[in-house]
Amino acid sequence: MEKRFSSVHQTITFSRRMMLLAGGQAAVGAVLLGRLGWLSVRENERYQLLSESNRVQLIPVPPRRGWIIDRNKVPIAINRSSFRIDLIPQQLEEPEKTLKTLVELLDLSTDDVDRILRELKQGRGFQAVQVAENVSFEQYAAVTVRLPDLPGYRPPGLLALLSRRSRSCPSRGYVGTANAKEYEAEDKNPLLIIPGVKIGKQGLEKSLEKYLRGTPGGQRVEVTARGKLVKELDPKPDRSGQTVQLTIDQGLQLYASRRMGDQSGSLVAMDVANGDLLAFVSMPAFDPNSFSEGIGRTEWKMLSENDHIPLLNKVAQGLYPSGSTIKPAMALAFLEQGVDPKRRVHCAGGYQIGNRYFRCDAVHGSMDMHSAIERSCNTYFWATGLITDPTLTTKMVNDLGYGQEFQLPIPSQRFGTMPNPKWLEKKYHRKWQGYDSANTSIGQGYVLVNPLQLAVMPARLASGKLLQPRMLMSDPQTPPAPVNASLENQEIIRNAMAAVVNGSGTAVASKLPLDGIQMAGKTGTAQVFRLGERGHQSNWALRDHALFIAFAPADKPRYAIGCIIEHGGFGASAAAPIVRDSMTYLFDKEKAMAALAPLEEQWGGTLAERNARQLAAFKAAPRNAT
Repeated sequence: MEKRFSSVHQTITFSRRMMLLAGGQAAVGAVLLGRLGWLSVRENERYQLLSESNRVQLIPVPPRRGWIIDRNKVPIAINRSSFRIDLIPQQLEEPEKTLKTLVELLDLSTDDVDRILRELKQGRGFQAVQVAENVSFEQYAAVTVRLPDLPGYRPPGLLALLSRRSRSCPSRGYVGTANAKEYEAEDKNPLLIIPGVKIGKQGLEKSLEKYLRGTPGGQRVEVTARGKLVKELDPKPDRSGQTVQLTIDQGLQLYASRRMGDQSGSLVAMDVANGDLLAFVSMPAFDPNSFSEGIGRTEWKMLSENDHIPLLNKVAQGLYPSGSTIKPAMALAFLEQGVDPKRRVHCAGGYQIGNRYFRCDAVHGSMDMHSAIERSCNTYFWATGLITDPTLTTKMVNDLGYGQEFQLPIPSQRFGTMPNPKWLEKKYHRKWQGYDSANTSIGQGYVLVNPLQLAVMPARLASGKLLQPRMLMSDPQTPPAPVNASLENQEIIRNAMAAVVNGSGTAVASKLPLDGIQMAGKTGTAQVFRLGERGHQSNWALRDHALFIAFAPADKPRYAIGCIIEHGGFGASAAAPIVRDSMTYLFDKEKAMAALAPLEEQWGGTLAERNARQLAAFKAAPRNAT
C-alpha cells in the first residue's frame, strides 16, 4: 500500500529541521562569541601593541660614538656633527619627483641616483635610505626650505642627527660601515644597517668598539594608515659611548710624525717611571676619513701601490732584524754568565767561525765590553757569544723585551722571534751551531723584533724593572718585577750606552741640545740583503734598516724611545737624529719645534701641507692620465 505523508508528518519534519538549523546557528554564535571574548580579553594586550605599532613608528637614532682623548685630555678622536639627507620609502608618494629635486639641490651623480632607486625598491617601511652625507649647510638649508615638496625627507634635526668621526691619529685606526659578515657576527643587529652608522674597522677603534659604540635611542612618531607624519611623540634618547683616555701624549705623537718626514718607519716612546706609552707612530700614514667616508678607487690604488706601505701599522705589524740594538742586552747576559767586562778581544776587521769569515764594519783593534758597545764592534760579540751559553744569553734578551708578547688593546699584533736552541730544534729540526750564536749576538739571523719591543728594551735597561707597556689609562698598574741581573752589571751597560752618544761612540752627532741632560742609546743597522746585493745610495729597497734605541736623562732615566727607519741606511744618520729631536721635545718643546722648522721647509712644507698636495695628486691622476 502506498505510504502517504499527512500535514502532521510535514509539520514534524519541518520542526526537526528548524531545531537542527537553530542548533547549528547557536553553535556558530557560541563560537563567534567565544572567539570575540578571547580576542577582547585574553588577546587584548597583544592587539593593543599591534594597533599601537600601526599608529606609532619608532625610528632608531644611532648613538654618538665615544671620544678618544690623550693623557692630558686633549681630543684625539671626537665626533663632529654633519648634515645628511635620508629618504623613508613608506613615506614616499612620488620617488622620481622627489629625487629629481634632490639631484638639482645636492648635485647627485648618475651612480648616486641608481643606488638610491635600487635601495628604495629593496627598502622596507621606515628603514631610511641614505641620499647624501656630509652635505654643506647651504645644501641642507636649500633642502629644508623645500620640505613641503619633498615627502619622505628625513630632517636630521628631527629624527636623527648623525655624526662622522674626526681623525687626527691614524695609528689609532678608523671606522666604517658594517659589512655583511660583521652584520651576521652581531646576530643581525638592526643598528648596523642604519645609514650613516659606522663601527670600528681597525686599530683601537676596532678593539675598543664595545666601549665607544654607546646605546642607540629612538624617535617615536605618530603616523596615519598611509604613513603620513602626524606628530612627534616623546623620544627615547641615545646614550653616548664612553670616553677612552689613552696614555699617549698627542703633542709628542704629532711631533714625531712630522719629524719623520716622508720616510717609512715607526717610533715608540715610553715613560720609564710606569711603562705608559707616550707615542705610537707609524709613517707614512693615511687619512682615515678616506676609509670612513668611502675611499675612491684612485686613492686606494695609489695607497696600496706605495712602496712605503702607508696602509700598514708598522708598530703593531712590522717585524725587523734588531741589528746592533741587541748588543746591550747581549752584553748584560754575558756579564751575568761571568764574563769579565775588562776582557779584551782583538778586532782585525772580522772573525773566523768554521769555514766562514764574518766581516766587522771596521778594524777596531783591542776591544773590551764598554768600547765594544760604544763603537758597536761585531767581532767582540761574535767571539764572546761563542764562549757563553746561548740558552742563557737569549733568555736574558727575551726577558728584556725582544720577541716578547705584550697585552695591548691592538688587534693583529706580530711579536717577532728571539731564537734559542730549543726553538731552533723544534722549528727547523737541527742543532744550534756557532754561526747561530754569531748571527744572534748582533741581531741578525732569525732575530725579529717589532718597534714596540725597541722601546721596551731601553726602558727596562734604564729602570732595572720589567716594565709592561700600557696604552689605556684605565688599565691597572702592578709593581713590575726587577730585571734579573745585578745592579752593578746593569750600571756597566748604562754607562756604555751613555758613551755611544756622549763619548766617542756611533751616535755622537745626536747629543741632546740641552744643558745638563744627556741621552744614552745604541745604534743599529739591520742587513736586509746579503752584502753583495746591499745598497745605500741608489735603490731604496736595497738599503739596510736604520734603528736607534735610547733613554734620557742618562743618569736619572725618565723616557725611553725606540725608532726604526725602513731602508734608512745607517742607524746613526737616519734614526738617531729623529730620536734626539723627539727626546728634546719631551724636555723643551720650543727648542724641538725650532729644529723641526728648517727641516719641513727643506721637505716642502708641513706634514699637513705635503699630505694635501698628495691628495690633490690622487684626485688629479685620472685627468692627467687622459
